[in-house]
Amino acid sequence: MQLPNPQSVELKVINPALTGLKILHLSDLHIHQKMPLSFIAKLVEICQSLEYDFMVITGDIIDCKPQYITQQLAKLNELEKVFYISGNHDLFYGIKPLNALLYNFTFLDNSHTFIEFNHQKITLVGIGDRFSRFFNVKRDEKKTLNTLLNFPNPILLAHQPKDYTLAVKTNTALFLCGHTHGGQIFPFHYVVKWFQPFLAGSFYQQNTAIYVNKGLGTWGIPFRYKASSEITLLKLSTP
Repeated sequence: MQLPNPQSVELKVINPALTGLKILHLSDLHIHQKMPLSFIAKLVEICQSLEYDFMVITGDIIDCKPQYITQQLAKLNELEKVFYISGNHDLFYGIKPLNALLYNFTFLDNSHTFIEFNHQKITLVGIGDRFSRFFNVKRDEKKTLNTLLNFPNPILLAHQPKDYTLAVKTNTALFLCGHTHGGQIFPFHYVVKWFQPFLAGSFYQQNTAIYVNKGLGTWGIPFRYKASSEITLLKLSTP
C-alpha cells in the first residue's frame, strides 16, 4: 500500500475572509488491523512536512473497532490542528471509542468551533453523517443551518457530497466532504454518480465552492482503479 504524493488545489471562494487560507484535507482513511503502523507513521510525516492553517478529515477514519488499532490512532494524534466529523464506518464501528482515542483532534458533529485567520474569525461547522439515524445517533440539521446562517465566515464539513445543499441554502462559501472514494474501481464511478451529486474534485454551486476528496483507504476490495487516493492541500483565493 503506497501513499500518494500530496497535491495542491486552488479553490475560488466568494468570501474574501477565506482568501489565503490553506486547509489540509484528508478523508476515508479506513484504518483496519492489517494497515501497518509504518503506513500511518509515513502519513503523519508527510502531513507534518506541509504548511497549512488547519487540517480536516471528512469521515471514515476507521474500518474496524477502534480497540484493535490503538497504535495507529495514537500515531495520528501526533498531528496538530485537526478537525473531523463522522462517516458511516465510524458510526458502525464505534464513534464514541474513536473520539476517546483521538484525544488530540476536535470532533465537530453537530457543532462548531472558531479559528482566527488574518484577524478575522472563521467558523468551522460539522454535521454528523446521513446514516446517523441508523445508529441511534442524533444528526441536527436545524442546528447546523442556524450556525451557518448566524456565525461569521462559515466552512461546512460533512461526510457525504449530498450535504452540499446545506451550504448552498445558507450561502456558505466552502463545503468539504469525502465518502465516494472517487468511485474506487472503474466503472463503479457510474454507480456512485447514481447516489451522489458529485464524484471527486472541485465543483461550484451558486456561491458555494465544493471539494470532494477521493480519500486514502479502500473499502471492500483493497484496490483502486482510475480513482487514485489523495492528500490534498486546498489553497483558497477569491475570483
